[in-house]
Amino acid sequence: MAFGFVIYALFILFVFNSLTHSLCLKAKMSNEKQVRVFRTINVLITILLVSSYVEVLNVL
Repeated sequence: MAFGFVIYALFILFVFNSLTHSLCLKAKMSNEKQVRVFRTINVLITILLVSSYVEVLNVL
């Protein structure tokens, strides 16, 4: 179960990082702002993934 969720989480992080990269290119952000945007989005997505994993564990 945990291995499957880790694969799912890595896929989700890859997709969101790809979308964030596209956003940064389209908005022509500076490098400093890109770093902040990537860090913020990655932290928020990681929190969402951890909380959803805990919720799935509570259901089982």
